[in-house]
Amino acid sequence: MTPSPAVPRNAESRTRSPLVHHKRRIDPLYYLFLFPSLALFSLAVTLPALLGFGYSFTNSIGFGDWEFIGLRNYVAMFRDQGILGSYTFTLGFSLITVIVVNILAFALALGLTSKIRFTSALRTIFVIPMVISGIVIAFVFQYLFANTVPGIGQAIGSDALSTTILADPDWAWLSIVIVTAWQSIPGTMLIYIAGLVTIPAEVYEAGSIDGATGWQSIRHITLPLVSGFIVINTILGFKNYLNAYDIIVGLTDGGPGVATRSVAMSIFRGFDGGDYAYQMANAMVFFLISIALALLQLRITRGRTAF
Repeated sequence: MTPSPAVPRNAESRTRSPLVHHKRRIDPLYYLFLFPSLALFSLAVTLPALLGFGYSFTNSIGFGDWEFIGLRNYVAMFRDQGILGSYTFTLGFSLITVIVVNILAFALALGLTSKIRFTSALRTIFVIPMVISGIVIAFVFQYLFANTVPGIGQAIGSDALSTTILADPDWAWLSIVIVTAWQSIPGTMLIYIAGLVTIPAEVYEAGSIDGATGWQSIRHITLPLVSGFIVINTILGFKNYLNAYDIIVGLTDGGPGVATRSVAMSIFRGFDGGDYAYQMANAMVFFLISIALALLQLRITRGRTAF
């Protein structure tokens, strides 16, 4: 039997090269589905943002004639105590709320993934707040804080509870934290539950054999293994709380005075009051601050999956 002649290596590579370096053809159908979404996003988000950025350098009131005034709006807003106060309130409220929500949601997630009875029913009950409108929740709690709680305080003779917290400039923010946390905890809890159920039971068994107590297991096993979920909840929560609006409107309407007015409220109220260009400058600064905080969070948490 005559052996077949060997094919030179360079000839083989020349034979296969057209197949190896062939560029993958993109199906035109992809562009057909991409264009409508891209067009809607550009018309609804990108174009208004660019127009708003342009108007922030004018004296426009939202309609009619306008003039270019340069950076006057930006200089004025940094001297406006009302706007500076709204930034202080928004950042402080967001920080406190994200801490409270994550601690309570994680505690509830631990309880609902442990071996207790009626776990499914309890999960359903705890999820109810996240499906109710924020403005509806705010009006319900407004009635509770303004009528029910003071009535209970008078009945038990407590001076601290006899007056509504909504009328106290120093403590009205606490009511917003309570209501926002009540609505936000279910969604955060579900993410933690999703993380907890991925931890193998063998890990806890190994820790128990080594003599780890309940708190030690949480600290050295549970927290490191769900640290990625903690990062997700922290970033998403902080981003949502920076845009707080509906609950504040229904609960305190920014009061007493402007004690609980958020940045979002300042921007919308300015549009109604004829300060369109001025509040567009405020919106641009708020947008840049939000981007900077998001990038800072991502940089701090990058690669950190353990405590």
